[in-house]
Amino acid sequence: MIRRRLTASGVALAVVGVLGLPGAGAAASAVNAPPVFADGHGLTVVSQPKWVDANERTFVFTVRTAHVPAYSVMDGQVSGEHAVMVTLPEDYDRTAATRYPVQYHLHGHPDRPNTVANQRLFEETTVGVPLITVAPNGSGRGWYSNWVNPPAALGPQNWEFFHLDQVVPFIDANLRTVPTRAGRAISGHSMGGFGAFHYAEHRPDLFAYVGSFSGGLDLLSQEQRAVVVATTQLPGSGTPTVPVDAIFGPPIWPLDGVWNRESPAQHVGPLRGMGVAMYTGNGGDLTADPIQAVAENRARATNLVTRDHLVAAGIPHTFVDYGDGSGWAEGCTGKHAQLPCLMADMDHFVSLLMGSLTRP
Repeated sequence: MIRRRLTASGVALAVVGVLGLPGAGAAASAVNAPPVFADGHGLTVVSQPKWVDANERTFVFTVRTAHVPAYSVMDGQVSGEHAVMVTLPEDYDRTAATRYPVQYHLHGHPDRPNTVANQRLFEETTVGVPLITVAPNGSGRGWYSNWVNPPAALGPQNWEFFHLDQVVPFIDANLRTVPTRAGRAISGHSMGGFGAFHYAEHRPDLFAYVGSFSGGLDLLSQEQRAVVVATTQLPGSGTPTVPVDAIFGPPIWPLDGVWNRESPAQHVGPLRGMGVAMYTGNGGDLTADPIQAVAENRARATNLVTRDHLVAAGIPHTFVDYGDGSGWAEGCTGKHAQLPCLMADMDHFVSLLMGSLTRP
């Protein structure tokens, strides 16, 4: 479990709600085989859960869905096959009556769910914590949305329907979850932070808590629009590339209605009654690792807009602005996609969840 001493220097906290610390680590229970999943809720299981290592806490399985029958792939991916990574609590016993809350975590761009870094992010911040973490595939450029103009070669790109209408009930059907809003949270990093707020605003009936780690939350920002458009064209985001208007339509007035409508920053009303948390740095020294420094600095700007809308709406929230990271976590220098910063974000967020979600 990560432990940090928060100081006033470099960390601005506006905390609303109860902050509870996770309990002490427990000895891992011996589980010989991961769960076996059955097809359902529109998902076909391509490969059954398989432990990623001998610790038997995290497994990966693969599904297919008609909502996203093919997608732009990065190295090692098979178009149409969606990897989902799940981290179980150490004392998870699928034969017992205990049910656990679930955190859905959405990866950033151009990431994927089943990486070593994500495994560390989930496992190290939930030592001794009765929480299931589920990380679904969002593609390098999926943007956690139902695309407006998906290219014919790929077919539908209904990422939102896939995750909310299929993955959520599928997990509830196959694992010992708390299958209600009170037992669910959603979080994400960068593109995934956008996705977490986007999903929570569209389906407040599903989630009791939402968290964004350096999310790009303001689609009215021309800078953020440029980021989204760039992801459609970068080969590193997946092959094939897609038209610039594929996801949200044309990004220019007067054709930008979908961009305006889908922007989380300006549509915070549905978050009322939900736990809300945002985490961001300022990029730190912009001459050191300038791409990630600038990326974080500009993501922060979208978080400030979102915070202002939350304040104007009178919606309680937690806002952590850790600046250059010096008071947030060892090794965090306020950069985008910096693992020490993200680990500290997740550690803090999990402690909020454990003080709020229905739990054993």
